[in-house]
Order: sequence, then structure tokens, then C-alpha cells
Amino acid sequence: MSTKSLYAILGFLLIIIGVLALVLMFVGVQLSFLTWIDALGRLGGFVIRLLMIIAGFVIIVLTQTDWRNVEDN
Repeated sequence: MSTKSLYAILGFLLIIIGVLALVLMFVGVQLSFLTWIDALGRLGGFVIRLLMIIAGFVIIVLTQTDWRNVEDN
């Protein structure tokens, strides 16, 4: 397995865990390994969850970009 695919898997996991944590936060439930996020308060926890999702998308976009064939405009 290449490094590129490992980073893509990491990105997808960040998106899935971030979305799941965000949905569960609205219901009032937490994932046990993410309880430390709510130590910053509800707004801080919400922002961290959103950053997890955004970071996942950024990682996926960066791993899927073919940097050798990118043209400068």
C-alpha cells in the first residue's frame, strides 16, 4: 500500500469520524475517545469537529492531485 493511499484513508476516516461526532453532538451523545473535545465548551467542540471534516477533505484533495502534471496559469 502506497503512502498516497494511506493518506487518503486517513482523510476519509477524519471525515467519517468528524461527521459522526457532529451528528452525535446534536443528539447529546459522545464518542468515548472524543470526550476531550468538549472540554473547550460546546462552541470549541463544534469548531474542532468542523476542522476534522475540513482537514479530511483537504487531505483527500491533496492526495488525489497529480502534482507532476499541474500546469501554472
